[in-house]
Amino acid sequence: MSETDFYLTKRLCEMSDAEWEALCDGCGKCCYRKFITGHGKNTKVHFTRIACDLLDLKTGRCSDYENRFKKNKDCSRLTKNNVGRCDWLPETCAYRLLYYKRPLPDWHPLVSGSSDSVKEAGVMIKNGVHEKDVSEDDWEDYEI
Repeated sequence: MSETDFYLTKRLCEMSDAEWEALCDGCGKCCYRKFITGHGKNTKVHFTRIACDLLDLKTGRCSDYENRFKKNKDCSRLTKNNVGRCDWLPETCAYRLLYYKRPLPDWHPLVSGSSDSVKEAGVMIKNGVHEKDVSEDDWEDYEI
């Protein structure tokens, strides 16, 4: 096994900070706005094409990752301790998959060996728009 196969042998809580960061596939989906309807068992998370203003829509990466929490009060810090409670993460998210002991998809950069595989597989959200360009009253129009 190589150094890039750490996700096959380590639990999330055993990973170094660099390994933890490497789990992110760069799809950017976690940086798109969501809204919730219902309560209790009827709660539903609705995903939209509305991105945080810091998200680079072409790369799926934060344009100011180091300062994201200062610049965006809604940015959520995903940690080894809270990942299990982050049910808003996309189904394809490596953090979520590994938390539930599921394999990473073939297009994940740690599996494919290519940072372009996410884009090539069509995993990124198409026709994303920035939050500053959409009224919150219109979010339902951008649901995916």
